[in-house]
Amino acid sequence: MAVNGVVLSVDLGGTKVEAALVDAEGAVLARTRRRAATGSGAGTAELRSAVQSVVTGALEAQPPGCMVEAVGIGSAGPLGTVADTVFPLNLSVRDFPIVSVVREIVGEALPVSVGLDGLCIALAESRFGAAAGVSASVSMVVSTGIGGGIIINGVPLLGEHGNAGHIGQLRVSTEESLESATVGTLESIASGPASVAWAQRQGWTGRTGEELGGYARSGDKVARAAIERSAKAVGQALAGVCALLDVGLIVIGGGFSQVSDDYVELVEACARRAAVLPAARTMKVVRAALGSDAPLVGASLLPIWASVRVQAGVAGATRR
Repeated sequence: MAVNGVVLSVDLGGTKVEAALVDAEGAVLARTRRRAATGSGAGTAELRSAVQSVVTGALEAQPPGCMVEAVGIGSAGPLGTVADTVFPLNLSVRDFPIVSVVREIVGEALPVSVGLDGLCIALAESRFGAAAGVSASVSMVVSTGIGGGIIINGVPLLGEHGNAGHIGQLRVSTEESLESATVGTLESIASGPASVAWAQRQGWTGRTGEELGGYARSGDKVARAAIERSAKAVGQALAGVCALLDVGLIVIGGGFSQVSDDYVELVEACARRAAVLPAARTMKVVRAALGSDAPLVGASLLPIWASVRVQAGVAGATRR
């Protein structure tokens, strides 16, 4: 029997952690996907248990003829201040030792790579999705939070600490607050919860992003204004990103990007209007192609890029 190599992929987010086996073609193997809740109130012990539960479950579902060759871990950011840890801002834990937690299940023999979830999505969309065949692209998620990943000349941009791509922390407002540095950031204005909160301040009585979309489709002007406000902020940020990086393709996914059928088109129009440079006015904004599989598929590509960078002697490779 031929043995097919697969990667154990893990995706740690603010509301859930998932694990699955992913093959070389970017396919999540049937019946290997496992999910457990996380949440901002989860402590280190609860998070450790959740991660180990999904990893164990995915491995137990390993089909005959498959061999796990590596582990890729994508996480909400930033990466931790201690090597092989993560510091998700939407969780209550700090410097969570995710690599050692996973290694308690998989052992020491397998290579383990860690990267931001935004980077994983960018890798997946660049290899198998909406940005396939494009040398330079930015992929971003508009959801509970806003994050992203950057591909330049076919290569993922990691940055000095592996934290490149935090587009949600770009400031798109001059408003400042002594209480919080996040006031005026793209995430604080354009994310799903931020848009719902803005609409509520205008008198809207709904509670969720899904309701916001439904009200807007029914003609509610406040709900529609909240959606347009989000798209405008994202577009303004992208105009700057495209000027800085000379990127012509933006891929947008995430739950709140589904709030209206024309959300991506609104973003593109706003970005082009806000662009200063002629090239940035021709940017294309498209919907992500891989949906909820993208973080796991992208995590499966992290070991490949870690190996490439190590072989090339590049410092700051995706941490292993």
